[in-house]
Amino acid sequence: MIPTQRFDYALPAALVAQTPADRRDGSRLLVVDRAARAISHHHFADLPEFLRAGDVLLRNNASVLPARLQGHRPTGGRVECLLLHRVDGPGPGETWECLVRPGRRLQPGAAFQVADDALLGTVVAVAADGPARVRFESLSGETVTAAANRAGDVPLPPYIERPDRSRRAQDLERYQTVYASRDRQVAAAAPTAGLHFTPELLRRIEAAGVDTADLTLHVGLGTFRPIATETVEAHPIHREWYEIAPATQRALFRSPPGRRVAVGTTSVRTIEDFLARHGAPGDQPVLAEAGIFIYPPRDFRGVDALITNFHQPRSTLLCLVAAFLTPGSADGIDWLMEIYAEAIARKYRFFSYGDAMFIH
Repeated sequence: MIPTQRFDYALPAALVAQTPADRRDGSRLLVVDRAARAISHHHFADLPEFLRAGDVLLRNNASVLPARLQGHRPTGGRVECLLLHRVDGPGPGETWECLVRPGRRLQPGAAFQVADDALLGTVVAVAADGPARVRFESLSGETVTAAANRAGDVPLPPYIERPDRSRRAQDLERYQTVYASRDRQVAAAAPTAGLHFTPELLRRIEAAGVDTADLTLHVGLGTFRPIATETVEAHPIHREWYEIAPATQRALFRSPPGRRVAVGTTSVRTIEDFLARHGAPGDQPVLAEAGIFIYPPRDFRGVDALITNFHQPRSTLLCLVAAFLTPGSADGIDWLMEIYAEAIARKYRFFSYGDAMFIH
């Protein structure tokens, strides 16, 4: 059993990035060479130097919905509603899983209006673990998604502080990858390793003979939930839906010399869950739910290199990265803590809007 405290570390608050880098690819890049057990320091714009002709970048093209809606109850009390995923619809009436505040006052039957009074919500049910099922009626003719795009705020993680809406426009642009698909607005959080790419950088990567293949993981808020159990193995992992098109399935089964380079832990979860279920590519898209928990010791079926950000203490994402550092062994835990200590000493910026690592 692995004690959860092995994934704890002290991070100065000043290193939690509150805003993105001036340029997406201007963020720093810590490169880890697993074979040489060495690290080096670069900028994300240098990434093509570490890729090879024949590699394939496997990217999560999920788009983040501006899902945080403000509103009020008929009595005038304030309400905040965070859209998680749609249960049915779209149409004039839609049911969504949501987080609502104040939760104690929004029990089944409670009504509220959000999105500049464009939507009337009624709580249908409340789950024991917090999420509520809300039935929305459109008072303006807009779908819930359209109303959220017009009036909602980006569902930034709790460690990014936004006392007002003055940065809304910047967050709408930068808490989204440049390759996010607008018809894939299914994420409650951004696949943040992809935030560093620019159209120019992607063109340079393509010119170097590197392919790209997209998949879609419906990133949920469970990605931010720390491990609260004493041991890693006892943690109940969150579940997320994913979609993989036939072309991406074929890319996962390609032969060397090209490496399969996962952009972010969400891509890794998708790839490894898919390959655990399928021994060959299919000719139809795959829609499945990932309930996979990756921690040391672990071997990887479909990932040869990884681009990832710096993650929170005691997070399942730290477990995944530690496993990838030394596949099949638990030695990566201590090594990861050494790498993070070096990053802290060199004042790398951490978490969603922070800097990145490339592990190969």
